[in-house]
Amino acid sequence: MGPSSPRNIGDSAVAEITKFTPPSVATFLLTVERTADAIAAHVRSTRPTTVQILWNIDPAESSRLADIEPHVRRVQVVHVESRAALEMIPIYSPYVHAFLLDSGQPNAATPELGGTGRQNDWAISAEFVQSSRLPVFLAGGLSPANVGDAIRQVRPFGVDLSLGVRIAGRLDPSKLAAFALSVRKADEALNSA
Repeated sequence: MGPSSPRNIGDSAVAEITKFTPPSVATFLLTVERTADAIAAHVRSTRPTTVQILWNIDPAESSRLADIEPHVRRVQVVHVESRAALEMIPIYSPYVHAFLLDSGQPNAATPELGGTGRQNDWAISAEFVQSSRLPVFLAGGLSPANVGDAIRQVRPFGVDLSLGVRIAGRLDPSKLAAFALSVRKADEALNSA
């Protein structure tokens, strides 16, 4: 995460987490870095299985990152502010393994790169999923109350959540259980249709 995020932790703490994570569990490093070399430095010091890139970095940097860190999975975040989000598919598809659609505003006076609690435009997100050959995760304002509708409308590969299951900044077990139940019910409904 960015230095201003309350969830920001240093590379040494990330490395401790990834070191003790079982091989069957994917570890994600979220980064605000914008160059392949800077992202690669974080990857080398933390050893995650996946790096999630929060900015729309220069495609040449995305290509270079794929060349210098081919073993790490790469997820490009796309902030769904308009239909222009769809233009990111051909730009990044050659260099990443998946996309994550979020509701940040990276071009705002004070850039937002996620954790806004706002829902993005699910019609655009659904079109993105239909247009992408790569897996697409959905984030942005998801909660136990709306995740079922999000899954039915967007049909993402997976969902990503943060604020929708927290109280006073801490994970709430009952909200997390309700979220998981809503996801399960939506999946079952889609699979039986």
